[in-house]
Amino acid sequence: MDTRPIGVFDSGLGGLTAVRQLRRVLPGEDIVYFGDTGRVPYGSRGRDVIVQYARQDIRFLLSRDVKFVLAACGTVSSTYPPEEAARLPVPYTGVVGATARAAVQATRNGKIGIIGTAATVRSGSYAAVIRDICPDAEIFARACPLFVPLVENGYVDAGNPVTKLVIAEYLQELRDNNVDTLILGCTHYPLIKRMIGDFMGDAVTLIDSGKVTAQATAAALDDLGLLNGRTAGGSAQFFVSDVPYEFARQARMFLGEYAGSGDVPVERIAIESY
Repeated sequence: MDTRPIGVFDSGLGGLTAVRQLRRVLPGEDIVYFGDTGRVPYGSRGRDVIVQYARQDIRFLLSRDVKFVLAACGTVSSTYPPEEAARLPVPYTGVVGATARAAVQATRNGKIGIIGTAATVRSGSYAAVIRDICPDAEIFARACPLFVPLVENGYVDAGNPVTKLVIAEYLQELRDNNVDTLILGCTHYPLIKRMIGDFMGDAVTLIDSGKVTAQATAAALDDLGLLNGRTAGGSAQFFVSDVPYEFARQARMFLGEYAGSGDVPVERIAIESY
């Protein structure tokens, strides 16, 4: 048994959907979350900058004595060098591998859609894993840069006309190509999953990267003997790199039933010092 917390990070709020799923599958585990709200978004930045930010985020989590690092960010998961991840003192995972494998298992016609930030789509990371498993798969990728600001500004209510219009603009081509499986390659996207599903239709399976990765993380911790043995009572600590107020206000939307009562406690840290 290992009583240290699980470390989770993202460029901002989106990774909280992965925290929500972790709380669901591992209710006894403690979690330390860092959202880099002072430097969000990562998805429009160059590779070197994303890697630099990821290194600082990971060093902060390691300073909190975490036993496992989860990059709950499609952009970082698509960019952070795997050889560097392998040298970390604790196990590390991103969202790409488990999500891509789940998409291959789900598809019936071999046509898989991928949506994510510009950096995620540009990296080709999901496509590479999918083709490694299923060389004959047809892959259709689309960057959706407006989804993150729409989610973070609260445009998530089912039927919101602005969000529905943007979804149609981005996803019409994927629907026209008859994809039967769609990877939600950014952890913000589960907040508009219902609207995406309504547009794509019931025949399309949506792969929630945060949910799939939380399940894979739980299995990895079990395999490695790193679970703390508790089945309830886990806690979560939240840290950000900008003023905590806006994060605390929006966190309830992402965490849902795991937000608890009252304000979500958030602490600001100087991430540039790590």
